Amino acid sequence: MPKPCTRLTARSGERGFSYPMLMFTIVLIGLMVTMAAQQWKTMVQRELEADLLAKGIEIQNALAIYSATMKAGRTIQGEIYPAALVDLTKQPKPALRKVYLDPMGHGEWELVRHPNGGIMGVRSKVKAKPIKQHEFPLTVRHFENLPTYHDWVFQFPNVSSANLSPLGSLPGVPASPVQPASSPTGQPTMPQGTPPLPSPSL
Repeated sequence: MPKPCTRLTARSGERGFSYPMLMFTIVLIGLMVTMAAQQWKTMVQRELEADLLAKGIEIQNALAIYSATMKAGRTIQGEIYPAALVDLTKQPKPALRKVYLDPMGHGEWELVRHPNGGIMGVRSKVKAKPIKQHEFPLTVRHFENLPTYHDWVFQFPNVSSANLSPLGSLPGVPASPVQPASSPTGQPTMPQGTPPLPSPSL
């Protein structure tokens, strides 16, 4: 009779050992799935974020080109802005290939309008926190440490372009030449930091 008792005890021990291992395995798999899902979500967000920057900057550049084109040959104070984004795509010299949607919100942009009614910029309607916080392109370097995508305003002109040639870096738009300032003696002065010119040999 001792043998059946030994077998029963062994089977009970196997069941007792298998249950904790099964629970541990389930928990481990759950953690791995959660981590994989989080990594996938972050990867998708980064891709949408990069797309938002690319399309936003393209629209911002198109607004600058549009204004320069509309002002060409005329004496006009201030910038000229389109009444609708589709105006940027019109012939004969389209400044934008197509009217893009907001990559983050997958819908229409929130338009930033000038007091005269024209569109001077666009922004995403999404108010989530960006992953990217530093090392932005020069034309939007003021985006650093902004709390939401909604704060990324792609407009012309903007804070970052204030110290840049607003049109010289854009395709198809020549930069305006910088004229040297004159000193009180009437002689031109070079910008600060420019090395002095060598004296002519006698």
